[in-house]
Amino acid sequence: MPVEIKTIGSSGQISLGKENAGRIVTVDEVEKGVWLVKTAQVIPDSELWLHTPEMKGKLDRALAWAATHKPKESDLDELERRFKKRR
Repeated sequence: MPVEIKTIGSSGQISLGKENAGRIVTVDEVEKGVWLVKTAQVIPDSELWLHTPEMKGKLDRALAWAATHKPKESDLDELERRFKKRR
């Protein structure tokens, strides 16, 4: 990849090209004057629990179960009876 020369503007910004507009990146200053820029994905705080090792195991088991069990119509009356028993 050829080296590109960029100028940091007076507001401290640098353009990485329109093709990268709107992308989320991490910027790590590995030493003074040397920055490592990587594209990134962000997980909302409210969804972090889905990415714990415990939840990964539960999700893997649920997906495995779903792969071996065909969907069927729910009996809503039966579900209501079960719900009322638990109260």
